[in-house]
Formats: sequence, structure tokens, C-alpha cells
Amino acid sequence: MLLTVTTTHRPATDLGYLLVKHPDRVHSFEMPTGTAYVMYPEAAEDRCTAALLLDVDPQKLRARADAFELSQYVNDRPYAASSLLASALSKVFRSALRGASKDRPELAAEEIPLEIRVPVLRGSTELVTRLFAPLGWAVTATPLPFEPEIGGDSRYVDLLLTGTLRLADALNHLYVLLPVLDDGKHYWVAPDEIEKLLRAGSGWLAGHPERILIARRYLAHRKSLATTALELLEADQPVTEEESELPVTRKAPLAEQRRDAVLAALAEVGAARVLDLGCGPGALLSALLKDARFTEIVGADVSSRALEQAARRLRLARMAPRQRDRIKLVQTALTYHDDRLSGYDAAVLMEVIEHVDLPRLPALEASVFGRARPGAVIVTTPNVEYNVHYAGLTGMRHSDHRFEWTRAEFATWANEVAERYGYTVTTRGVGDPDETTGAPTQLALFTKTETSTEVTA
Repeated sequence: MLLTVTTTHRPATDLGYLLVKHPDRVHSFEMPTGTAYVMYPEAAEDRCTAALLLDVDPQKLRARADAFELSQYVNDRPYAASSLLASALSKVFRSALRGASKDRPELAAEEIPLEIRVPVLRGSTELVTRLFAPLGWAVTATPLPFEPEIGGDSRYVDLLLTGTLRLADALNHLYVLLPVLDDGKHYWVAPDEIEKLLRAGSGWLAGHPERILIARRYLAHRKSLATTALELLEADQPVTEEESELPVTRKAPLAEQRRDAVLAALAEVGAARVLDLGCGPGALLSALLKDARFTEIVGADVSSRALEQAARRLRLARMAPRQRDRIKLVQTALTYHDDRLSGYDAAVLMEVIEHVDLPRLPALEASVFGRARPGAVIVTTPNVEYNVHYAGLTGMRHSDHRFEWTRAEFATWANEVAERYGYTVTTRGVGDPDETTGAPTQLALFTKTETSTEVTA
């Protein structure tokens, strides 16, 4: 099976640095089911293509279900892209999947023009488009015909993806969605697959319109694992029984409960001009826009890609002028002072602080509480004590979390920040509480004291 990655970024041969594979060599890697090769069919200044070829040995295949005596030989595993190719991708391009490049770190963080080709992929044109198009790809999925004497199209497509993305994002899309389209894995799916899905889906899966289908198929239809993954993804939209065969309940997902708690806190302090700091792809912004009492809304994030996703989600380009005047998106780092964020009624840091390295947290505190100084600040963060209720979770809830606090640790931090910057604070739980571990999310509501003045710490 074959996968090619092409770029026209100049110099295009820098693709070799990003993949950590020199264009002048053929690289080989032993896999449990065969041998993976990386080679460059073309490597020029204006265009470079890297090919990943997986040569599968049928005798090494472990058939998932031996329906007949020769099933390990009579199947499409050596030819159609599947979890076998995703596993090879993970082993061969490990650094590129992490977005790491010792020689070209700035290029690894840059969005570059890419073409991805998978000549034989199981799936319909419609499903392939549903999975890849929301991620910013232009999708061309050409059905592969049967033999002429049979007529009609097979269940495979020749896939071409074009777009301008970070290479790491592109590879992680493939790592997750190749086995999803194949709808079957060549190995037993254990609980640690949840962590793999969340890590590879970081930054895009939670907002994907087909996240339920993706979680269910990636986790081999193991309902308990898929349910846990969806809870940890904290999906932006409520999951209904009609949308999924998963055994979900009718209660609102935690993400929805959290948004409702934030909106209630904003109403409690009478805020009309609101900052959503670390807004990401715009889940809270969408809820704020629906409420007429919020007259001015600012979404701020360090990631330009997240802001682009938020703009698409909110349909800013097609928004009515009166509505458009209520909202603006700004790119900024929350650990630095930005005058554009000063003078607002309230600021929200919803599931943000745990993504900040602890040594950098004081800089965020000084920027938000000391310089921007909104009338109120609402902070939510996971309660690490509750993690024992998530089956299969062995680490933190998200691969990008730098820390997760107990209720006591969060309360101590909140009280110290309030005292240092002239606020009062109350803390509360969000979500269904457990008698021993408390609620899954914890919320702090900071209110500026009337006599406090700007602090420049």
C-alpha cells in the first residue's frame, strides 16, 4: 500500500528535514506485518514528494476473524490503506507527527502547501469527503472501477487531498482517519487507544462534525471506550441517541454543562462586554453570540488556525452587519500585556490555564488580573480527583495538559491570585458531583473589589 506527501513550498526539499528522511536515500523499516520504505520519487527546489510504501507479507498477517481457511491470503490488507499503514506512519514519521524538527523548527510550525495521495483507500466518496473536508482539505475521491467485464465501481477510492496545513496536522489526520475509513484494526483495541486518539486528534477532533463516528470506528466499536473518549473530548455539541449507537444518556455533556455554568456566572456579575481568552475554535463564542445581553464579545487566542476555525464556525463572512459588529477575534499571547484586552466587564478562561506551563502561569496572572483587570474573571479547569471515573484513562485528560489540580490545589491558587490582585473569589463544581471525588470540572469566579487599583506585578 502506498501514501505520498508532496509540497511546493520553496525550497521543497526541506520536506526531508520535516520528515527526518534524506531525499537521496531509500529508507527501510521492519514492521510486524512486513517492511516499510520511504523514498522520494521527485526532489526539486519547487516540488518534492515523499512516498511511504508498505510491503505487507500475507504470512505475517494475523487475521482478525478466520472466516475460511485462506482468509489471511485472500483479503485486501496488502493493498488498501488501513490501520497497517497508520501504524507504519506512526513508526516511520514519529517526529513529524509530533510537529518536531531539530533542523527546521520554524517550518514545522508553519502551514505549507501539501498534496496527499492514497491510491487505494476503502470508503465512499461521500464518507471520505465528510471526514476530511471539515479539516481544511480540498478532497478529490475518485471511485475505483471493477474489472471492465464486471462493470460499476468498487468500494475503494483513489484519494487526493490538497490544502495548506502544518505537516504534523496532516499526518495526524491520516493517522486517525485511515483506520476509521477501513473500519477495522489489525490489532486488539485496548483502553490505551483512547489516549492515542486524543493525542492525534488534539486541536481538531473535538470540533469535528463526525467525531462520534470517528471515535466509534477508531475504537473498534467498543462502546465503553468510545463513550469515555467522547466524554474526554468534551464535544461542543450535545450527543443524541439518534446521532449515535453509543449508550449515551439524555443529560447534557460536560462541555455543555460547563458553558452553561460560565454563562450563569457572567449573568451573575451582570457582564455585557466579555473577553473569551484562549477561545480556541469558538465553542463559547457561539453561545455568547446567541445571548443579546452580551453587547461586545472578543475572542482571543495565540493560534491563528484556531481563530480561522472560530471564524468559520461563527460564519463571520456571512454574518449580518449588526451581529458582526458585536464580535471580533484577536491573536495574542495571554502571557503578555495587550492593551486591546483592557477595560472589559468580564474575562473567561475556560479550560485554558492547564495548557500553560506552570512556570509561565504567573505571567498569565499578571497579564489578565494585573493589567487587563476586567471586572470579573471566570476560570474553569479539570478536577484531577475525578479522573478515576474515566475508564482507561492513565494520564491527564488531554495530551497537551501541563498540569491538573485537585480541588484543594485549585482553591489555594485562586485565593492567592485574588489576594495578590485585589479580587474576591468563590469556587464551585461543574457537572455531576461524586461524593468522594467531587465534580469533574471546577470553576472560580473572581470579582474585582471596588477599592482595588491596577497591579503591575
